[in-house]
Formats: sequence, C-alpha cells, structure tokens
Amino acid sequence: MEKYINIIDLSHSLGYTVSGLIIFIIGKIAYKLIHPKINIQQELVDKDNFAFILSYVGYFAALIILIGGTIVGESYDFATDILLIFVYGIIGIALLLIAAWISNKLILTKFDLKKEIIADKNEGSGIIEAAIYIANGLILYGALIGESETLLSGIITFLIYWIIGNFVLIIASKTFTSWMSYDIHTEIENDNVAAGISFAGAILAIGIITMNAILDPFVNWTTTLVDISLQTVLGCILLPVIRLFADKILLPGRKLTDEIVNQEKPNIGAGLIEAFAYVAAAILITWSI
Repeated sequence: MEKYINIIDLSHSLGYTVSGLIIFIIGKIAYKLIHPKINIQQELVDKDNFAFILSYVGYFAALIILIGGTIVGESYDFATDILLIFVYGIIGIALLLIAAWISNKLILTKFDLKKEIIADKNEGSGIIEAAIYIANGLILYGALIGESETLLSGIITFLIYWIIGNFVLIIASKTFTSWMSYDIHTEIENDNVAAGISFAGAILAIGIITMNAILDPFVNWTTTLVDISLQTVLGCILLPVIRLFADKILLPGRKLTDEIVNQEKPNIGAGLIEAFAYVAAAILITWSI
C-alpha cells in the first residue's frame, strides 16, 4: 500500500487545505469588519436581498481564487509553504477589499454601488460588484504565481503587480463604457439587470486578460509592462469586435442594444449572451497569446 499512497504528501495536502479554510474564515471576518453597517444575516435571510447575495458570493469566489494562488504557487518545504499561504493570503484579503472599494469608486462614478445593492436591491449592481471582486481575485492570482528570491522581494513584486493589474482593470473598464452606445450608469441605476450582466461580462473578460498578462514569468519590469500593455490594448480592441460578432452570429436578425436597452422589459438573456461572448473571447485570447 505504501507503494501507492504517500502519507507525507497526503498530510501536506491536508495541511494546505486546512490553511486555505482558515484563510477563508479570516476573509469572511475581514469582510464583516470592513462593512460594519451591513447586517449580513438580515440581507441574506430576512430581506432576501438577491443583489447582496450576488455581490457576497462574488466576494467569496474571489477569495477562493486568491487562496488557490497562495497554494499552487512555487513550493518550498512544508513549513515555508504554510507560512507563505498565511502571509500572502492575509495581504491578499486586504488588497482584495481595497481594490474592490477603489474599483467601485472609479469604474462607476455616478452612483454608490453599495447603496444600490443594499438600499435599492439593484441586482444589476450586485452582479457588477461580483464581477469586480472576481476580476480582482484573478489579478491577485496572477500576481501570486511565480518565483522570488526572498519573502520581501516576493511581497514587493506582488504589490506592484496588484497595482498594475488594477490600473489596467480600471482604464479598460472606462474605455469599454466610453464606446458603448448607451449610458451604462443610467441603465444600471434604472435597475436594468440585462445591462448589468453585459457589463459584468466585460469586467470579467478584462480581469482574465490582465491575469494572463501578469502570469508570464518575470524577466524585468520593462518586459512586464510592455507585455501587459500589449495584451490590454489587444483586449480593448477585441471587445467591440466580439460584440459585433455576438450581434451577427449569436443573435442574428436582432441588435443586442435593442434587446438590452430599447424595449420596455430588458432582455436578460441577451445580456447573458453578450457577457458570455466577452468571457469566451478573453479565454480564447489567453490561449492564443
């Protein structure tokens, strides 16, 4: 039996799993501490606030992606691995919450996303915030993968990648909203869930492309910045092309814009098709580059 089962490897795997669960619990506590005015139990159970549930689940999805990055990164000895899981996990939780707050303020500047979710139960806002969390989780995952000579240099590289990734996410999201033929702020504020799903798909796509750009092995900062810039520009150019593709191929004979904003009841299915097109294209781009 010992030939097939390595007890040491199994015990290490158990240690990584338990460490990941502890980081998850720390992340849950950190969310509560950062949002003291939100009664989570009340929103989930008493109010049945689906907008908040979307956002909350998005946060946990991002947290799991972050934990994955801390576990699957470069492996040393078991004790060092556990130490790095906790160091990068706790720093990552702080960066995830900070990045989500910054993104909320800078991507959709005309209203308070949290207020839309809690006070208005705006499901479009809920899914956009979920996408912002997940996109930031992907950026943190990309920043965690790689080698470093010392813990300090690893943390510095991690922080710089996080800053670059969030800068790219915000700029690309602003670029996306500028070329849309309708005002996304107005549609989201008017509870247009279809528009929220569509925009969430674009944010996720940008997050996937950004993660892929910073996943490449570090050579030097010039090479890294050039790679990230090229992939970001490529992504920004391809998003409108993909929307045209979705219009012609996935929804022939109709216009996505008409289905999402120019009818009395916005077509959530059309928003989902558009979001799928963006995410699928982003995945295809990461496989191709």
